[in-house]
Amino acid sequence: MYKTVINRKIRTAIVGCGRISKNHFGSIASHPEHMELVSVCDINKQALEIATKESGVKGYQYLEDMLQQEQLDLVVLCTPSGLHSMQAQMIAKYKINVMTEKPMATRWHDGVNMVKACDEAGVRMFVVKQNRRNATLQLLKSAVEKKRFGRIYMVNINVFWTRPQEYYDSAKWRGTWEFDGGAFMNQASHYVDLVDWLIGPVESLQAYTGTLARNIEVEDTGVVSIKWRSGALGSMNVTMLTYPRNLEGSITIIGEKGTVRVGGLAVNEIQHWEFAEADSDDELVKTASYQTTSVYGFGHPLYYKNVIDVLRGEAEPETDGREGLRSLEMLIATYLSARDGKRVSLPLDY
Repeated sequence: MYKTVINRKIRTAIVGCGRISKNHFGSIASHPEHMELVSVCDINKQALEIATKESGVKGYQYLEDMLQQEQLDLVVLCTPSGLHSMQAQMIAKYKINVMTEKPMATRWHDGVNMVKACDEAGVRMFVVKQNRRNATLQLLKSAVEKKRFGRIYMVNINVFWTRPQEYYDSAKWRGTWEFDGGAFMNQASHYVDLVDWLIGPVESLQAYTGTLARNIEVEDTGVVSIKWRSGALGSMNVTMLTYPRNLEGSITIIGEKGTVRVGGLAVNEIQHWEFAEADSDDELVKTASYQTTSVYGFGHPLYYKNVIDVLRGEAEPETDGREGLRSLEMLIATYLSARDGKRVSLPLDY
């Protein structure tokens, strides 16, 4: 039985005060009636100093010090992906709920251990999948659930972004296998999530990856061919080498009775929407698209709303640890296929 937080604010801490943490500071601030930022943590003294000054809360350099000294309901991990597993297990040991940024881990067994630790401690684990909350993808999900496409024949996902060498050089952990993962695991992680969430379980895949231009351990470019259990075929094309700036984050679905393309910089524009039969959702297409200069979209505050409702005992989690494992499994399969030069079937055989 999970503990609920009622009649008071959810006492929250952020660990890792880098690039993505700004979305979490903003999301917590957008729910002042239900959430309270209590403390922040970062081993980087400069980043910690900036975060404590801007937030006005107490700062800690070490996670366990914070866990021992603060009364917390939720700890948000915005640290390098390879640290998530160890940190989540430590937080669970203190009977505190965990929210982790994507990807939840860089290795399969690390992800499994996170879920197991939270289960055994009786605490919640949330894996951030904020793109699901964007209006464009909510409409697309609705169309799939209503079976408006009929049988889905083909799906294509493109992530054509750019990450210059300076981006990888900005921190030692970036572009490493242990802490970061490559273009698929890090930058395109939310698009990998769409493969199962929208279309369904994958039967098998075949991938090629390459490190074509950046001086990093991991891939900056890759392609993967996918066959779903439903029989649908598709592909995912990812590169961080687009000249001269981020160009496209898109998904195209071609079905028996419908064709849809959601594109733009980060699946923020419905560019084609056509079905054999009309539906009330069609009227929402005009207002669902939104302008963005950020590949993160605007889903973080909406994601937090679900977390709040879950911790108050009013809802079930949209993306818990097990849901996070679904996309992690596909990521691991993609890397195994590229490494071994063969088709990989799912679920993986461990």
